[in-house]
Amino acid sequence: MIRGITRWFEQKAFGVCAWLGKKLGIRTTTVRMYFIYLSFFTFGSPVIVYFILAFLLEHKNYFRLFYTKKRPSVWDIE
Repeated sequence: MIRGITRWFEQKAFGVCAWLGKKLGIRTTTVRMYFIYLSFFTFGSPVIVYFILAFLLEHKNYFRLFYTKKRPSVWDIE
């Protein structure tokens, strides 16, 4: 029962905790627990941060399109 709920949540939760845990080098469950604890102590403000990160992760290809310029390689001589 609990594993089914966990699996459903992991598929539907945008992967923010997994991405953040991978970037910080810590387990995903630890990141989730911190989000839960901080949400209780700060009356839900980390949920706003979570949704902002989810939006950025879902649309990261669009942001890369506008902000990163591909530098020419040494082998691309015209």
